[in-house]
Amino acid sequence: QVQNVESGGGLVQPGGSLRLSCVASGIIFNRYSMAWYRQAPGKQRELVASINSEGRTNYADSVKGRFTIFRNNAKSTVLLQMNSLNLEDTAVYYCNRLNRDDSWGQGTQVTVSS
Repeated sequence: QVQNVESGGGLVQPGGSLRLSCVASGIIFNRYSMAWYRQAPGKQRELVASINSEGRTNYADSVKGRFTIFRNNAKSTVLLQMNSLNLEDTAVYYCNRLNRDDSWGQGTQVTVSS
């Protein structure tokens, strides 16, 4: 059974930073591209960043230069370092295998507010 468990969200002021973590289980982790997604209130879930099994990364234009995705295959973990957060980054953040629409976890809430 595939499981993704996200953590690390919270309340942060504009300009602040957070690091999200996701532990994946039930898969051979290092075989998959992994991704972070987010869903803001009233909006569709969107892809934020992805990293393939070789460490190649891609980012949504809205987060380029501010967010960094990286992975630790030994711990089946994918992380998202988020810097210079702004109000538009407020959302529930999820991790999953890239281009998969199953096995969604609970997500972790990120709220950017002054």
